[in-house]
Amino acid sequence: MAVFRQVHIDFWQDGFVLDLTPEEKYFYLYLMTNSKTTQCGVYELPRRIIETETGYNRETVEKLLDRFEGYKKIVYDKSSNEIFINNWVKYNKIVSPKVKKCVEKELKEIKSQTLINLFLNECNKYGYSIDTPIKKVDNYLNTVSIPMTKTESNLDNHYGEEKEKQKEKEEEKYINKEVGMDMCVKEDVSKYAKLYEQNIGLINGIVAEWLIEISETVDIRLFKRAIEIATDNGRCNKGYVNGIIKQWIEKNIKTFEDLKAYEIGKLNQGGNENGAPINEHGKSKYQRDTNSEDSNIYRKPTEEELREIREFIEGEN
Repeated sequence: MAVFRQVHIDFWQDGFVLDLTPEEKYFYLYLMTNSKTTQCGVYELPRRIIETETGYNRETVEKLLDRFEGYKKIVYDKSSNEIFINNWVKYNKIVSPKVKKCVEKELKEIKSQTLINLFLNECNKYGYSIDTPIKKVDNYLNTVSIPMTKTESNLDNHYGEEKEKQKEKEEEKYINKEVGMDMCVKEDVSKYAKLYEQNIGLINGIVAEWLIEISETVDIRLFKRAIEIATDNGRCNKGYVNGIIKQWIEKNIKTFEDLKAYEIGKLNQGGNENGAPINEHGKSKYQRDTNSEDSNIYRKPTEEELREIREFIEGEN
């Protein structure tokens, strides 16, 4: 299943990152890509999990968390074992309705009111409206430099020793699960992403946004059928697949069942089995559109064009 967190290549040239030690660079990258990350950038990250996944001991983990709090890159609430990544919203836009819904669902799982308000204020900063039953606090939370207590919280008093041990066992089991993308959309989008990676190529930021949009528009079987048609025509690329889907949407075909019904109608009218109208030369509209675009690029040059090129080269000499 395609589960991933994207890191922009400019990360390594960022002024802040350039001044970090190798240990700090690794830890900063870990905070943004670890198995607990969520769409909202606020998530539970127990220190025991950090130890297990990074290989660092507790002393090093504590040192790095304190250091990045000092850098104003994170806020770590030790009482709830939750972390807030500063500027996460800046680089992970909340545009898609599905992503917004997922963020709202994730916020309900966050226990730290301080971190929730930090996130909501950051959303306001970038113009994102998040529906949440949790009330926002005043402007004194408009900065992430809020000092956090450095004393260890008494987990025995809050949860009980046995409950904490049970919680740690559950967290250890969770490590081996594939997580990273927002939980409420990954089940759908990951299927589209897997098909794309297996048949078309690597997924960048633009493709990822396109896949989210496609997953909200057509079902997975219809998306797979578009890839099959593109493959049969020898043009399995994003543009061609998107063209097929757009034509289907124009005909109000959004599910595989819609396509089958359309195909039956076209067969009765003399069309082809893929639901694509056929012209007098036996080519589908997909093929005609693409061939017309490529004809000027791949055609053989005329004698006149070759003569002009020779004259130009001779003139240069």
